[in-house]
Amino acid sequence: MQVVHFVTFYAPLWGAILFNGFTYFQVIQMLNNATRMAVGMSERSYQSDARVDMKALNRWGYYPLILIGSWAFGTINRIHDFIEPGQKIFWLSVLDVGTAALMGLFNSIAYGLNSSVRRAICERLELLLPDRFQRYLPYATKFRGQQQE
Repeated sequence: MQVVHFVTFYAPLWGAILFNGFTYFQVIQMLNNATRMAVGMSERSYQSDARVDMKALNRWGYYPLILIGSWAFGTINRIHDFIEPGQKIFWLSVLDVGTAALMGLFNSIAYGLNSSVRRAICERLELLLPDRFQRYLPYATKFRGQQQE
């Protein structure tokens, strides 16, 4: 039963992770080369726009890392269960379940936590936190200055 589970779930999963990682690496490398060529052929003002675009593209590379972080302990736990079926390791099982359950959180942080979302969170926190804690927020002084104007 464990072999079937490993072959039908974990082998395709790691194949997809490797394929995604390789593909993202190739695409980002190709886009970096194309951007360098375009910057060389055009004026300098394009270079700042290219950096912003590449920052967004580099975020794609987080997806394979999120998959690795979410499924590494599950894979290790299944391999251990296959090798020693009667010996369960509690902390490994906790990490297996915990990291797999956090995959949605990792995805939301990687893709949803952009500068406008961070700014909105800081604005809401300013309303909730007392004044003595607001100085620790990264956008707090900027928003206070805007509110006073």
